[in-house]
Amino acid sequence: MATKSAASERAESFLETSGQFRLGALVTESSHPRSKGLSQSARASVADGLAILFDIDRDVVAAYEAWSRSPQPGRVAAAVLNSLRRGGRVFFTGCGATGRLSIQLDAIWRAFWQQYNGVGGERAAETWEDRTRSVMAGGDYALIKSVEGFEDLVSFGRKQIADLGVGPDDVVLAITEGGETSFVIGTAWQGLEAGARVFFVYNNPDEVLRAHVRRSRDVIDEPRIEKINLTTGPMAITGSTRMQATSIELAAMLTILEMVLRSLLGDESLAARGVAGAGAVPAEMREGLEAVQTALASHSLRSALAALVEAEEATYRSGARMSYLAGALGIDVLTDTTERSPTFCTPSFKKWDDERAADSWSFLFTPVAATADAWPALLRRSPQTIEWSDEDLERLLDPDTARRQSHVLREIGHSELMRFRIGLDGLASRPVRRGDGVTLVSAAADLHLLEPASATFAALMAAAREAGAGTSMVAVGTADQVARLRSSAAGAAADRVVGLAVPGTPFLLDPLSRVGVKMLLNALSTCTMVRLGGVLGKRMIWVVPCNLKLIDRST
Repeated sequence: MATKSAASERAESFLETSGQFRLGALVTESSHPRSKGLSQSARASVADGLAILFDIDRDVVAAYEAWSRSPQPGRVAAAVLNSLRRGGRVFFTGCGATGRLSIQLDAIWRAFWQQYNGVGGERAAETWEDRTRSVMAGGDYALIKSVEGFEDLVSFGRKQIADLGVGPDDVVLAITEGGETSFVIGTAWQGLEAGARVFFVYNNPDEVLRAHVRRSRDVIDEPRIEKINLTTGPMAITGSTRMQATSIELAAMLTILEMVLRSLLGDESLAARGVAGAGAVPAEMREGLEAVQTALASHSLRSALAALVEAEEATYRSGARMSYLAGALGIDVLTDTTERSPTFCTPSFKKWDDERAADSWSFLFTPVAATADAWPALLRRSPQTIEWSDEDLERLLDPDTARRQSHVLREIGHSELMRFRIGLDGLASRPVRRGDGVTLVSAAADLHLLEPASATFAALMAAAREAGAGTSMVAVGTADQVARLRSSAAGAAADRVVGLAVPGTPFLLDPLSRVGVKMLLNALSTCTMVRLGGVLGKRMIWVVPCNLKLIDRST
């Protein structure tokens, strides 16, 4: 009798469990009527393709409008505030796009306190900075590349958050694009069992999830877990939840954090900054998001962004590479560039010394000299990687699965993360060449890197142009800030500039810039890949099926 191959056994295993991941009935996996013919429109006119993408971002604005007028933002902010004042912590959990979101939220919170110089600043920063935690499926390594096996297992979600000591004084914000992710559901259950206050954040109607996904129904029906339903509708690209689903989750979570932060600082500190009280945040965000979406959809911005799309498309078609430069918005840029790999089947970030891997189409460099320092600077904390033992796996999995997963663990630890050289030391192994593209994504906090001409990013942009690379700049901030970024030495070295002006409403965490640059980068990368043939109509046809949900989506 013939022996089954390992591949056959794994195929049979998938078929046995795949029913749990057949998610075509979910709204997030359905087709959006307004993006019909996206690929045809974008190939005929980049600006028209961008118009479709930004039009669908109006769904985010509309859903946020409804949510922000409900009592829920105030209720969630109060729960987080009470937890922090009791000495508790806030856990953001997620996988894939929401895992990157969890790390971004943690970094944004920490960055504020690291730069805080208000009344009693040092003491306050020490008190509050280290009170958030991100829990991404597969740890920080998964920022770069999804880790096989982690997203699909409730037990892994339970263990990752348990390892961080979640307890009764804490709050868990379990964030899942569609509401069905096993890992995130595991973090919610573990948090609940530990006595934490748990919120489940998702983007599909309750009745649809309850009808089709049992593990989601169990969470929705649990009265001790408060549900934050942020349904926007279908995605612009069918199933691409890195887009509208994650955009509204970013807006909602930053609303909560902004409200909490204003409450912690108090009236005296807020008055010194010209910032209103916590209760004003939802209305300020409503007005601001409307203005940001209008700016993105404008003819002038779409025309400027179309030039970037065409330049990046030409770079890839010629076999050349893109390098992104970012400082204050580094985590935002990293999120978009690394998400391109599973979404559009492009080579993932390459380790500097891996001679067998294909060159990454795009890569990120930060202004920090050494990668060992660049990662903590980007994350605003020490990297958190998975360092489990084989014994840990054996307690969680059957023997065969544990053996397979053991090989995965050896590839996702701290030393492996450091092989992605995002510091300036990485330029030695990935120098800018003639025909390459270099795009600088900048905010007002980066001005010291953009001028004078000897400043880090100004010098890199000038050197790239001298080497024969195409250079671009994305400038984000208020109108005055965008003007200063444009006129900097780095701006002068850019062949093309896209400026996204956000309202000047005084915020502490700059949420409008974060949501705006996310929408802009999503549109840039998506439209580029549409033009390269990665989308047919509005469906992804280059997909890396690295977890069960993506296997279902691609079949």
